[in-house]
Amino acid sequence: MEKLVCFPHAGGSASYFYPLSELLAPTIEVLAVQYPGRQDRIAEKCAGSITELARGALAGEPAPPFSFFGHSMGSIVAFEAARLCQQGGVSGPDRLITSGYPAPSRLRNGHVHLRDDAGLIAELRELGGVDPRWLDDADVLATVLPPLRADYQVIEAHPATAERLTGIPVRMLVGDADPHTTLAEAEAWAQATTGRFDLRVFAGGHFYLEEHLAEVAQLILTGVGETTH
Repeated sequence: MEKLVCFPHAGGSASYFYPLSELLAPTIEVLAVQYPGRQDRIAEKCAGSITELARGALAGEPAPPFSFFGHSMGSIVAFEAARLCQQGGVSGPDRLITSGYPAPSRLRNGHVHLRDDAGLIAELRELGGVDPRWLDDADVLATVLPPLRADYQVIEAHPATAERLTGIPVRMLVGDADPHTTLAEAEAWAQATTGRFDLRVFAGGHFYLEEHLAEVAQLILTGVGETTH
């Protein structure tokens, strides 16, 4: 059975991909990465870099065949994990599916992580993807904001790169009203690989996939069995 290793967005956790896993079963097994500093890893220190997140995700690398899927910051973590595989001469993903983030060569950096708590909450309200009721709950915010700030810090400090994956097909998914990713920034993912590339644009914002989850699942299922190695 093919495995799909899923990389969450900034502040996100493995459980975010549970609805997707239900739609992909039984054809694809979803293995969601849990970054340190949240949910069952809340006692652990948050990662200090995107590379650290990528290395951590590869610690339990599944046996082939497997693919990577990353949303938002997770797209860059997935790209770096695939790059680490190829640099280390080990089997990497058969395909990379990215979502809702500029290509590695077009990273914006930014200063969101320097905002106060109210500024981080404003960012969450703008992007969506979080139940608005949680944003008024002090106990929830005390759990959510520290890993969110840490994730923004590492992705905003991550350097852009023109390096390319070798032969790995890339499929980019993006919402047409995503404030974090323009169409040009999404199209630039074509330069992140020497393999095939295609772009799918959906109606919606940064978390467009919550409204189009069935379509996203079908796109993932259409690529089952594709290999490049």
